[in-house]
Amino acid sequence: MKGEQVGHEPDHRPPAPGPVAGKIFRGALTPRGARRDRRSTSISSDTDRLVAFSTQLRNVHQRLRKALDLARRSIDGEFDDAAGQDLLLFCRGFCAALSGHHRSEDGGLFPQVIAEHPELKPVIANLMSDHNMLEHLIGQLAAAMDADAGPDELHRHLDGIGAVMETHFRYEESQLLVVLDALALEGAPAQLLGDLA
Repeated sequence: MKGEQVGHEPDHRPPAPGPVAGKIFRGALTPRGARRDRRSTSISSDTDRLVAFSTQLRNVHQRLRKALDLARRSIDGEFDDAAGQDLLLFCRGFCAALSGHHRSEDGGLFPQVIAEHPELKPVIANLMSDHNMLEHLIGQLAAAMDADAGPDELHRHLDGIGAVMETHFRYEESQLLVVLDALALEGAPAQLLGDLA
């Protein structure tokens, strides 16, 4: 893959993180013991929810980067197989998390973005093309694992996935974070961004 350009390079750096953390989905905005009155809090909670979706997307990307690192370390034998922390757990877990994230975006997040911002159809098409490329690379990694490939070959597969994943994440964040901060999205973060949200 040397010399090839993978994924889509961003036009600019992603904006600074928003002021609201992702904890709002766990009831952090409602004082302990207080009952939430949806009529009196809908405006502020909806505003917080909008900001949080961009934060959630960035957090999911960070969790996937960490999962990729764990998969790489598992190939190098850094974990004790007896404890259940083996190659299959980390590599297949990473692949399942990345695939789930992209399926949730394709089926939940992206249709809502296009409905409100039809001018972003080319951006969404690029992102979905990246998703298809990553699924192909994940399939190749799975086949290599099923064939008991050695560490060098498995690292090459993960390196390819990591390169496309990173340019994809940067492009997605540069194009969508500001949009997500101003879009009224329907659905919980896990429905729109996958189980790591």
